[in-house]
Amino acid sequence: MTDMPELIAELIEASKKHEQYRDRECINMIASEGIKSHAVCQMINMSHDLATRYAEGENDMAGHVKKRYYQGQKYMSQIEDLACDAVKNLFRTTWADVRLISGTHANTATFKGLSLASKNNKMIVTPLSCGAHISHDYTGLAGSILGITNINHVYDINEFNIDPEKSAYVIRATKPGIVTFGGSLFLFPHPIKELKAACDEVGAYIAYDAAHVLGLIAGGQFQDPLREGADFITSSTHKTFPGPQGGVIMGNADTPAKEKAVRKIQYAVFPLSASSTHLGRLPALGIACLEMKLFGQELAAQIVKNAQTAGQYLYENGVKVVAEHKGLTKSHQLALDVSNFGGGNKIAQDLEDAHIILNKNLMPYDDQNNKDNPSGLRVGFQDITRRGFGESDVKHLCDLMLDIIKGKRTPGEVKTDVLALKKEFSGIKYGFQTVEEALKYVQKN
Repeated sequence: MTDMPELIAELIEASKKHEQYRDRECINMIASEGIKSHAVCQMINMSHDLATRYAEGENDMAGHVKKRYYQGQKYMSQIEDLACDAVKNLFRTTWADVRLISGTHANTATFKGLSLASKNNKMIVTPLSCGAHISHDYTGLAGSILGITNINHVYDINEFNIDPEKSAYVIRATKPGIVTFGGSLFLFPHPIKELKAACDEVGAYIAYDAAHVLGLIAGGQFQDPLREGADFITSSTHKTFPGPQGGVIMGNADTPAKEKAVRKIQYAVFPLSASSTHLGRLPALGIACLEMKLFGQELAAQIVKNAQTAGQYLYENGVKVVAEHKGLTKSHQLALDVSNFGGGNKIAQDLEDAHIILNKNLMPYDDQNNKDNPSGLRVGFQDITRRGFGESDVKHLCDLMLDIIKGKRTPGEVKTDVLALKKEFSGIKYGFQTVEEALKYVQKN
């Protein structure tokens, strides 16, 4: 067995190497990863003591601290309330809960709370094979942990979206307590408006998992779930939304049914699923909310533009980009079918060897038992956009990807060009460089 000093020396060295590798030597295109501004990072570094503290207890109908069971809370409660209000201000809601430590935790509390409020443990979800997150599925927390019975939306593979007419029939026939939208492979807005009437008829709550697209929603460049009929949004805060790792639930408690749901969700947060709520991230979450208030529209628009530009360019150069007839994407993601070039596993690894990082992905039409070699790749554009990539830079990056995909050059040869390209984009745009810069802005306005 390796002794402790050697273990720790190796741990420190591996950590240093990771920071050099992924931050300074790789072009990161994982669709579920975000990038924080320097100010958000600095705010995290200013919150060391807060990150060691506990704040168990109940919240009120505004999402504010109502009761805590520990002493020493006076500033901690203020911080939580202010972070909550920053989220509510940005997304125009009357209630939010910022205690969640991940998007999956947000789904856990929401699904449990809504099943308690509706007294109905049936939930309609997008099929896992068609892009739902594992936390929605019967094989994940919804089924295996919460005991919720999953019923699938009808999914139109040609449209890469939920079929509203057929799903309305399923909703009316099965009478679920919850109807869920959103997911992980998420190219186009989901048909909330089209299915709202069917959900209301059977008394189902609508939950929208915005983890991947929350930043696009904040920037007004995707759909607006709450205005289209969703009752609650669940999300992580670190994908297209460029905050610290964490989770959030939000909604408008503007009817007796929604008030009941809020109480049940908050009960599912505490005491059912949370003890430590990782308070050290909350000040940084507030800074990220301010950045999205100021820069979110421009950032989100450029993310979508870069994704669409890349999709069109790759398509024109012989790569199958799904949903070509629909404009390829309206989100931060592309789905590529590279089965003609060796499959998703091979191409993802070759790209990684060239320091372009994305992930292999099963397509809805794939053999779902062949997870090790799917036909697809999922490509995200939020990281490179925040580093300053515009359309011409994206096309240059696509040329490097095409060299790998088509086997024109080896990964080692392409890696040299990737490293040179990465050096051109060492900064972070659409945000504050320091907390002091953010403070000067708020004091001036």
